[in-house]
Amino acid sequence: MAAVELEWVPETLYNTAISAVVDSYGRARRRDIRSLPENIQFDVYYKLYQQGRLCQLGSEFCELEVFAKVLRALDKRHLLHHCFQALMDHGVKVASVLAYSFSRRCSYIAESDAAVKEKAIQIGFVLGGFLSDAGWYSDAEKVFLSCLQLCTLHDEMPHWFRAVECCVRLLHVRNGNCKYHLGEETFKLAQSYMDKLAKHGQQANKAALYGELCALLFAKSHYDEAYKWCIEAMKEITAGLPVKVVVDVLRQASKACVVKREFKKAEQLIKHAVYLAREHFGAKHPKYSDTLLDYGFYLLNVDNICQSVAIYQTALDIRQSVFGGKNIHVATAHEDLAYSSYVHQYSSGKFDNALFHAERAIGIITHILPEDHLLLASSKRVKALILEEIAIDCHNKETEQRLLQEAHDLHLSSLQLAKKAFGEFNVQTAKHYGNLGRLYQSMRKFKEAEEMHIKAIQIKEQLLGQEDYEVALSVGHLASLYNYDMNQYENAEKLYLRSIAIGKKLFGEGYSGLEYDYRGLIKLYNSIGNYEKVFEYHNILANWNRLRDRQFSVTDALEDVSTSPQSTEEVVQSFLLSQNSEGQIC
Repeated sequence: MAAVELEWVPETLYNTAISAVVDSYGRARRRDIRSLPENIQFDVYYKLYQQGRLCQLGSEFCELEVFAKVLRALDKRHLLHHCFQALMDHGVKVASVLAYSFSRRCSYIAESDAAVKEKAIQIGFVLGGFLSDAGWYSDAEKVFLSCLQLCTLHDEMPHWFRAVECCVRLLHVRNGNCKYHLGEETFKLAQSYMDKLAKHGQQANKAALYGELCALLFAKSHYDEAYKWCIEAMKEITAGLPVKVVVDVLRQASKACVVKREFKKAEQLIKHAVYLAREHFGAKHPKYSDTLLDYGFYLLNVDNICQSVAIYQTALDIRQSVFGGKNIHVATAHEDLAYSSYVHQYSSGKFDNALFHAERAIGIITHILPEDHLLLASSKRVKALILEEIAIDCHNKETEQRLLQEAHDLHLSSLQLAKKAFGEFNVQTAKHYGNLGRLYQSMRKFKEAEEMHIKAIQIKEQLLGQEDYEVALSVGHLASLYNYDMNQYENAEKLYLRSIAIGKKLFGEGYSGLEYDYRGLIKLYNSIGNYEKVFEYHNILANWNRLRDRQFSVTDALEDVSTSPQSTEEVVQSFLLSQNSEGQIC
């Protein structure tokens, strides 16, 4: 059942009483307010927020005991995010203050009995969970590390279970903060505790842990491994598992299926995840927005670009309503919307909206995180792609050169960040080489462009195989270079035909990317005087246009997930059965 919609609509008399308490706040004893039940206490603090009295609110929230109590007002969590983000935007470092306070408390109680430590761990899980949900990953990491330290002080079975739970949470925040090497260490530590439990005949559910490992491997572009672990995570989904865990496993499994081009499986998984999140958490909850971003990712990859833009916009609206402006979750939503808008408007050349969202993403990330943080790589890449297209359509040479140079600087920065994080032999690094190849073509540096495209193709082919979508993109870009700028028509023709074959195989006759290959071949055959082929591909392009007009013309992607024809158990079993049948065929 969906959570009750969170709005500030208390009874008039109650509201008057809260206002009276707030009006006398400066004279009232803070101790009296802190003795109130958590829901009432929160309402007093929320009224302080509404009146803009952030210094007073900050002095309250920076005290661990106060904030821990406020966190118990679970039905106010949406409003608490408003208050918390406002304090962070105001310059009150409440996240780091709370994390430091909790860490110090854990060091003080190291010699206390197990019950005291258990209570602290419970507080840490709630505090760290809130900080993680709010996007303050470094502070959440500090909290969970302190919890883990407490778990290791007792080498007994209950503490092993706690340590596994702590590792799952720690792995999640390290994934979110792009600390993948530390994330791998965290997973190994969790496994060691799992092994201890197994030796004593005990089992901890592994769904959340395997789901987080899938997310880590996906982020590192280790797609085969991510797919393998998503299957293991799906096997661990059982009755009674928290809905949040189920939703997150379905999301990660869907993304792993997308990059393996298992689109039917991905569709079933992500649609059920969206449905579950909306039903259980409500349509204004951050978890629902998480599922929408992954739904948008699926739609973009199956070439339903228009609907992906709409879904990404909905996800951004939710995140902005919950977190406000300068929040990392809002930044990632801006970036996703920027890229989908860029793809959607590619043929029209209207990139104002895409550029706005790309710049918002970069502005937020640079405000929050260090300038060399890996999260900037993709945002800078998206902005560079947009600037390049704007430059190409610009009639002022000076402006064109300035935009191309800015795009070049952004691409180089993104490439260096990717190489530092992932190394040379990685899909993300290959994407950046391919982007530089396109840019060098626009800058009329054709040899450099060819070198970048070939490098991108070689890496992608070795990692993804000969017939992957990413390979087709790079092959098509190299064909364009040979066709339009280097007069290597024979090579260009072969590459265009290869790109077309991959596109049709993966997405069908109406795939959007085919337009550029078809137009490229029309130009090529015109150049070499093969007018029979020119006529043939004009007809093919006309048929393609008719297909595009019919494709995705009716379906509303959100309406499509308003109900689910299957239960969670049926979705899981369907997925696992399909894996078994494929294994038998192999």
